[in-house]
Amino acid sequence: MSHLKTFFLMAGLMVFLVVIGGLLGGQTGAIGCFAFALVMNMFMYWNSGSLVLKMYKAQPVTESQAPRLYNSVKRMAANAGLPMPKVAIIPMDQPNAFATGRNPENAVVAATTGLINMVNDDELDGVMAHELGHVQNRDILISTIAAAMVGAITMLASIAKFSAMFGGRGRGRGPHPAVLILLAIIAPIAAGLIQMMISRNREYMADEAGARISGKPMALASALQKLENFSQNKPVDVNPSTAHMFIVNPLGGKHSMSNLFRTHPTTQDRISRLRQMT
Repeated sequence: MSHLKTFFLMAGLMVFLVVIGGLLGGQTGAIGCFAFALVMNMFMYWNSGSLVLKMYKAQPVTESQAPRLYNSVKRMAANAGLPMPKVAIIPMDQPNAFATGRNPENAVVAATTGLINMVNDDELDGVMAHELGHVQNRDILISTIAAAMVGAITMLASIAKFSAMFGGRGRGRGPHPAVLILLAIIAPIAAGLIQMMISRNREYMADEAGARISGKPMALASALQKLENFSQNKPVDVNPSTAHMFIVNPLGGKHSMSNLFRTHPTTQDRISRLRQMT
């Protein structure tokens, strides 16, 4: 069901892109914007691992340097039938973790020092299994394609805005300027909301995969609660564009206006689903 939901959300973004492109410049304009956005985002996809790790000063570690973390990842990767990923530690007090890399063969699983110090062994297995669930589900690729479509829609919205301001409705052709202005306002917001829905859905799927891989759904639930409590009380200043990568939102989000704008499902919803798996 979760895979089907992602499919329909991605299809919705594509339809949205084609419709807006058709209104503004026909199919050629939509394809051109999508191709440009895809090239930009594929560069990020190909290099995301090294860029994000450098951003957070993550240090690759070996089994002898971090035996507890390394062996947890090793066990969970074996359970999942995945190649052993690289393991890195982020020098950050907030307990958190993320996975990156363009495919399972080039994956990196990173955990903060705060996470390693806070959780017990079962909880650590649950968190590492969750991150490997992202790798198994190819979530980096899916988020890249979604970002490319949202980027293309945003570019088309900018074209609509400038067309309304300077082009008007030349010789009676094309949408009315009021329609273009409305499109320029609504389109990026709507596309961003769909992207957030995709992100939340992938988190649910990674939780399910993590519970299955580790065989410890309640240990993952316990870890999520600890991480959520810390992030709400002591959010950290991270790049908002990478917040979706972490297992819980490091920015806290206590005062979020609406669940629609969340990159992650609420932790209580995630815990409730994990309880049902027991």
